[in-house]
Amino acid sequence: MFSPQGPSLRELCVQALSSVERGYDLLAPKFDHTPFRTPDSILEATVQALDGSGPFGRGLDVCCGTGAGLMPLQRLCRDGITGVDFSAGMLEQARAACPDATFVRADVRALPFAGDFDLAVTFGALGHFLPAERPALFSGVHRALRPGGLFAVPMGVLPPPTSVAHWTLTGFDLVMRVRNAVLRPPFVMYYRTTALPAMEHDLVAAGFTVESSPLTSLGTYRDGSPRCWILLARKPHSVDLNPA
Repeated sequence: MFSPQGPSLRELCVQALSSVERGYDLLAPKFDHTPFRTPDSILEATVQALDGSGPFGRGLDVCCGTGAGLMPLQRLCRDGITGVDFSAGMLEQARAACPDATFVRADVRALPFAGDFDLAVTFGALGHFLPAERPALFSGVHRALRPGGLFAVPMGVLPPPTSVAHWTLTGFDLVMRVRNAVLRPPFVMYYRTTALPAMEHDLVAAGFTVESSPLTSLGTYRDGSPRCWILLARKPHSVDLNPA
């Protein structure tokens, strides 16, 4: 739910009728008071899942937004952290929240890094990319990591069809598709385009080896299935130039 410090209905409508970049520039000062901010429970569960794989050197938050993921990332990375986002407004908030981090304004579909990081994470941003855009995004993250580097992606699972939440998210996607069919520029934000098998497929195609684990601390649905998973995509230490 929105807090009293959050955006008004009018402000949300203006955002939704803007481009993704402009929309987030407008929403940035109040973003942390909306349900769109990644919950602390997911951030903490991610840190716990990664704790045994570290410590890491340099860390990268892909689509860092207002910097919610940077503070837990600091606990894992001993050589500094970097946040990248294409919204100047969101980066301004992130700089205030995490002044010790480095920030880069860039389109993450063309990340300007090569072999700079040991750990990359992204929180709640993949719905902003159409399936056809994911290969460029994942290839850029792969290029940004050093050999042996890890890309961690916590992912919520679509609730079962028997739940109100399932149909709420389905309805949201439908409204956004209608909006984007009739209005320009588009505002890409879909909840039903990031299924776990599709993510795994695209990460493997980008050159990663991929493992997935349930984040059990975040609970399960009534049928016992996890509410959230984490994908751990690792860049190989070396490339076999002479495969059998």
